[in-house]
Amino acid sequence: MTDQDSTRRPKYQRIADELRTAIQSGDFAPGDRLPGENDLMSTYEVARMTARQALSVLRGEGLTEARKGAGVFVRAFRPLRRRGIPRLAADGWAGGRSVWAAEVENRDLVVDQIVVSEEEAGTRVAGALNLPPDAPVCVRSRRFVLDDRPVLLSVSYLSADLVRGTAIARPDTGPGGTYARLTELGHRPVHFREEIRSRMPTADETARLTLPPGTPVVLIGRTAFTEPGRPVELNEMTLDASSYVLEYDFDA
Repeated sequence: MTDQDSTRRPKYQRIADELRTAIQSGDFAPGDRLPGENDLMSTYEVARMTARQALSVLRGEGLTEARKGAGVFVRAFRPLRRRGIPRLAADGWAGGRSVWAAEVENRDLVVDQIVVSEEEAGTRVAGALNLPPDAPVCVRSRRFVLDDRPVLLSVSYLSADLVRGTAIARPDTGPGGTYARLTELGHRPVHFREEIRSRMPTADETARLTLPPGTPVVLIGRTAFTEPGRPVELNEMTLDASSYVLEYDFDA
Protein backbone atom coordinates (compact mmCIF):
# COMPACT_ATOMS: atom_id res chain seq x y z
CA MET A 1 0.00 0.00 0.00
CA THR A 2 1.42 3.40 -0.99
CA ASP A 3 1.51 6.38 1.35
CA GLN A 4 -1.16 8.02 -0.80
CA ASP A 5 -3.41 4.99 -0.53
CA SER A 6 -2.88 4.96 3.21
CA THR A 7 -3.95 8.58 3.65
CA ARG A 8 -7.14 7.90 1.71
CA ARG A 9 -8.27 5.33 4.26
CA PRO A 10 -10.66 6.52 6.97
CA LYS A 11 -8.93 7.80 10.09
CA TYR A 12 -10.42 5.12 12.31
CA GLN A 13 -8.91 2.41 10.11
CA ARG A 14 -5.47 4.04 10.23
CA ILE A 15 -5.68 4.24 14.02
CA ALA A 16 -6.75 0.60 14.16
CA ASP A 17 -3.80 -0.31 11.91
CA GLU A 18 -1.33 1.34 14.28
CA LEU A 19 -2.84 -0.30 17.34
CA ARG A 20 -2.92 -3.70 15.59
CA THR A 21 0.76 -3.36 14.67
CA ALA A 22 1.59 -2.50 18.29
CA ILE A 23 -0.28 -5.58 19.50
CA GLN A 24 1.38 -7.88 16.97
CA SER A 25 4.85 -6.52 17.77
CA GLY A 26 4.33 -7.07 21.49
CA ASP A 27 4.20 -3.40 22.49
CA PHE A 28 0.81 -4.30 23.96
CA ALA A 29 0.95 -7.78 25.50
CA PRO A 30 -2.02 -10.06 26.22
CA GLY A 31 -3.94 -8.56 29.13
CA ASP A 32 -2.61 -5.03 28.58
CA ARG A 33 -5.06 -2.14 28.48
CA LEU A 34 -5.18 -0.18 25.22
CA PRO A 35 -5.44 3.61 25.11
CA GLY A 36 -9.04 4.61 25.73
CA GLU A 37 -11.25 6.81 23.63
CA ASN A 38 -10.08 10.00 25.37
CA ASP A 39 -6.42 9.02 24.85
CA LEU A 40 -6.97 8.32 21.16
CA MET A 41 -8.92 11.56 20.71
CA SER A 42 -6.01 13.49 22.14
CA THR A 43 -3.22 11.61 20.39
CA TYR A 44 -4.78 11.57 16.91
CA GLU A 45 -6.91 14.72 17.21
CA VAL A 46 -10.09 12.92 16.20
CA ALA A 47 -13.69 12.86 17.34
CA ARG A 48 -14.92 10.38 19.92
CA MET A 49 -16.84 8.40 17.28
CA THR A 50 -13.65 7.92 15.26
CA ALA A 51 -11.76 6.67 18.31
CA ARG A 52 -14.66 4.36 19.18
CA GLN A 53 -14.74 2.95 15.63
CA ALA A 54 -11.00 2.22 15.75
CA LEU A 55 -11.36 0.22 18.95
CA SER A 56 -14.41 -1.53 17.53
CA VAL A 57 -12.38 -2.76 14.55
CA LEU A 58 -9.92 -4.53 16.86
CA ARG A 59 -12.72 -6.08 18.92
CA GLY A 60 -14.36 -7.34 15.73
CA GLU A 61 -11.06 -8.97 14.71
CA GLY A 62 -10.92 -10.78 18.03
CA LEU A 63 -7.73 -9.02 19.11
CA THR A 64 -9.25 -7.17 22.05
CA GLU A 65 -12.09 -7.39 24.52
CA ALA A 66 -14.03 -4.69 26.34
CA ARG A 67 -14.39 -4.91 30.10
CA LYS A 68 -17.24 -2.86 31.47
CA GLY A 69 -15.99 0.11 33.44
CA ALA A 70 -12.32 -0.81 32.87
CA GLY A 71 -11.57 -0.26 29.18
CA VAL A 72 -10.41 -2.29 26.20
CA PHE A 73 -7.74 -4.95 26.70
CA VAL A 74 -5.63 -7.17 24.46
CA ARG A 75 -7.20 -10.62 24.52
CA ALA A 76 -5.28 -13.13 26.58
CA PHE A 77 -7.25 -16.02 25.07
CA ARG A 78 -5.03 -18.31 22.98
CA PRO A 79 -6.77 -19.47 19.78
CA LEU A 80 -7.48 -23.16 19.48
CA ARG A 81 -5.48 -24.82 16.71
CA ARG A 82 -7.82 -27.27 15.00
CA ARG A 83 -5.70 -29.90 13.28
CA GLY A 84 -8.21 -31.07 10.72
CA ILE A 85 -6.53 -34.30 9.60
CA PRO A 86 -4.75 -35.89 12.61
CA ARG A 87 -7.67 -35.13 14.95
CA LEU A 88 -9.74 -37.76 13.12
CA ALA A 89 -7.07 -40.47 13.02
CA ALA A 90 -8.56 -43.80 14.09
CA ASP A 91 -5.77 -44.63 16.54
CA GLY A 92 -7.01 -41.72 18.65
CA TRP A 93 -10.72 -42.31 19.12
CA ALA A 94 -10.31 -46.09 18.75
CA GLY A 95 -7.99 -45.92 21.75
CA GLY A 96 -10.59 -44.10 23.81
CA ARG A 97 -9.29 -40.55 23.29
CA SER A 98 -11.47 -37.63 22.29
CA VAL A 99 -10.91 -36.07 18.87
CA TRP A 100 -10.19 -32.91 20.89
CA ALA A 101 -7.29 -34.39 22.85
CA ALA A 102 -4.45 -33.32 20.55
CA GLU A 103 -5.53 -29.72 20.13
CA VAL A 104 -6.75 -28.84 23.62
CA GLU A 105 -3.22 -29.22 25.07
CA ASN A 106 -4.21 -29.59 28.73
CA ARG A 107 -6.57 -26.61 28.59
CA ASP A 108 -9.98 -26.70 30.24
CA LEU A 109 -12.54 -27.85 27.67
CA VAL A 110 -16.07 -28.70 28.76
CA VAL A 111 -19.41 -29.38 27.11
CA ASP A 112 -21.75 -27.18 29.12
CA GLN A 113 -24.88 -27.68 27.02
CA ILE A 114 -26.00 -30.98 25.52
CA VAL A 115 -29.37 -32.07 24.21
CA VAL A 116 -30.02 -35.48 22.62
CA SER A 117 -33.30 -35.94 20.78
CA GLU A 118 -34.95 -37.89 18.00
CA GLU A 119 -36.40 -35.97 15.07
CA GLU A 120 -37.49 -36.42 11.47
CA ALA A 121 -34.50 -36.12 9.15
CA GLY A 122 -35.90 -33.62 6.68
CA THR A 123 -34.59 -33.11 3.15
CA ARG A 124 -31.10 -31.71 3.92
CA VAL A 125 -30.04 -34.24 6.57
CA ALA A 126 -31.71 -37.11 4.76
CA GLY A 127 -29.73 -36.28 1.63
CA ALA A 128 -26.45 -36.28 3.53
CA LEU A 129 -27.16 -39.60 5.27
CA ASN A 130 -28.89 -41.27 2.31
CA LEU A 131 -32.14 -41.68 4.25
CA PRO A 132 -35.80 -41.02 3.40
CA PRO A 133 -36.82 -37.47 4.42
CA ASP A 134 -39.26 -38.81 7.02
CA ALA A 135 -36.71 -41.19 8.57
CA PRO A 136 -36.00 -40.63 12.30
CA VAL A 137 -32.54 -39.34 13.21
CA CYS A 138 -30.72 -39.04 16.51
CA VAL A 139 -29.71 -35.41 17.02
CA ARG A 140 -26.84 -34.56 19.39
CA SER A 141 -26.61 -30.79 20.04
CA ARG A 142 -23.66 -29.52 22.12
CA ARG A 143 -21.87 -26.32 23.11
CA PHE A 144 -18.13 -26.51 23.79
CA VAL A 145 -16.46 -24.06 26.18
CA LEU A 146 -12.68 -23.60 26.29
CA ASP A 147 -11.08 -21.71 29.20
CA ASP A 148 -14.55 -20.44 30.19
CA ARG A 149 -15.17 -19.10 26.66
CA PRO A 150 -17.82 -20.63 24.33
CA VAL A 151 -16.01 -21.54 21.11
CA LEU A 152 -18.10 -24.11 19.23
CA LEU A 153 -21.66 -25.24 18.61
CA SER A 154 -21.95 -28.78 17.27
CA VAL A 155 -24.97 -30.71 16.02
CA SER A 156 -24.58 -34.35 14.95
CA TYR A 157 -27.17 -36.36 13.03
CA LEU A 158 -27.22 -40.17 12.87
CA SER A 159 -29.85 -42.70 11.82
CA ALA A 160 -32.02 -43.30 14.87
CA ASP A 161 -32.64 -46.87 13.74
CA LEU A 162 -28.87 -47.42 13.82
CA VAL A 163 -28.08 -45.93 17.25
CA ARG A 164 -31.32 -46.10 19.23
CA GLY A 165 -30.75 -47.70 22.65
CA THR A 166 -26.95 -47.25 22.48
CA ALA A 167 -24.62 -44.82 24.26
CA ILE A 168 -24.75 -42.58 21.18
CA ALA A 169 -28.35 -41.77 22.07
CA ARG A 170 -27.30 -40.70 25.57
CA PRO A 171 -25.49 -37.48 26.61
CA ASP A 172 -22.27 -39.31 27.54
CA THR A 173 -21.12 -41.52 24.67
CA GLY A 174 -18.16 -42.89 26.66
CA PRO A 175 -14.41 -43.16 25.84
CA GLY A 176 -13.61 -42.42 22.20
CA GLY A 177 -17.00 -40.84 21.64
CA THR A 178 -19.44 -41.48 18.84
CA TYR A 179 -16.91 -43.00 16.43
CA ALA A 180 -15.77 -45.61 18.96
CA ARG A 181 -19.38 -46.57 19.59
CA LEU A 182 -20.14 -46.80 15.86
CA THR A 183 -17.15 -49.13 15.52
CA GLU A 184 -18.57 -51.35 18.25
CA LEU A 185 -21.84 -51.49 16.30
CA GLY A 186 -19.98 -52.70 13.21
CA HIS A 187 -20.07 -49.32 11.43
CA ARG A 188 -16.47 -48.12 11.79
CA PRO A 189 -15.86 -44.73 10.11
CA VAL A 190 -12.97 -44.98 7.66
CA HIS A 191 -13.40 -41.83 5.59
CA PHE A 192 -14.38 -38.24 6.39
CA ARG A 193 -15.36 -35.32 4.20
CA GLU A 194 -15.41 -31.74 5.51
CA GLU A 195 -16.86 -28.67 3.85
CA ILE A 196 -15.89 -25.25 5.20
CA ARG A 197 -17.45 -21.85 4.71
CA SER A 198 -17.85 -18.61 6.62
CA ARG A 199 -20.63 -16.10 7.26
CA MET A 200 -21.90 -13.68 9.84
CA PRO A 201 -23.68 -15.34 12.79
CA THR A 202 -27.38 -15.53 13.45
CA ALA A 203 -28.79 -13.88 16.57
CA ASP A 204 -28.96 -17.25 18.32
CA GLU A 205 -25.34 -18.09 17.44
CA THR A 206 -24.20 -14.67 18.62
CA ALA A 207 -25.91 -15.21 21.97
CA ARG A 208 -24.76 -18.80 22.52
CA LEU A 209 -21.15 -18.07 21.54
CA THR A 210 -21.16 -14.62 23.24
CA LEU A 211 -19.68 -13.09 20.10
CA PRO A 212 -18.63 -9.44 19.98
CA PRO A 213 -20.20 -7.36 17.18
CA GLY A 214 -18.71 -7.99 13.76
CA THR A 215 -17.27 -11.42 14.54
CA PRO A 216 -17.95 -14.01 11.81
CA VAL A 217 -18.39 -17.73 12.31
CA VAL A 218 -16.79 -20.63 10.47
CA LEU A 219 -19.13 -23.46 9.45
CA ILE A 220 -17.71 -26.97 9.11
CA GLY A 221 -19.91 -29.77 7.84
CA ARG A 222 -18.35 -33.20 8.31
CA THR A 223 -19.72 -36.47 7.00
CA ALA A 224 -18.36 -39.80 8.27
CA PHE A 225 -18.43 -42.85 5.98
CA THR A 226 -17.99 -46.58 6.59
CA GLU A 227 -15.94 -48.88 4.35
CA PRO A 228 -18.76 -49.49 1.84
CA GLY A 229 -19.11 -45.70 1.51
CA ARG A 230 -22.21 -45.50 3.68
CA PRO A 231 -22.66 -42.12 5.43
CA VAL A 232 -23.28 -42.73 9.14
CA GLU A 233 -22.93 -39.26 10.68
CA LEU A 234 -23.40 -35.65 9.65
CA ASN A 235 -21.79 -33.21 12.07
CA GLU A 236 -22.48 -29.50 11.55
CA MET A 237 -20.19 -27.24 13.55
CA THR A 238 -20.32 -23.48 14.10
CA LEU A 239 -17.00 -22.01 15.26
CA ASP A 240 -16.19 -18.59 16.68
CA ALA A 241 -13.80 -17.49 13.92
CA SER A 242 -11.71 -15.40 16.33
CA SER A 243 -11.07 -18.44 18.55
CA TYR A 244 -9.67 -20.82 15.94
CA VAL A 245 -6.74 -21.49 13.66
CA LEU A 246 -7.60 -24.19 11.10
CA GLU A 247 -4.55 -26.31 10.30
CA TYR A 248 -4.31 -28.91 7.50
CA ASP A 249 -1.00 -30.74 7.18
CA PHE A 250 -0.60 -33.31 4.40
CA ASP A 251 1.86 -34.62 1.84
CA ALA A 252 1.90 -33.56 -1.80
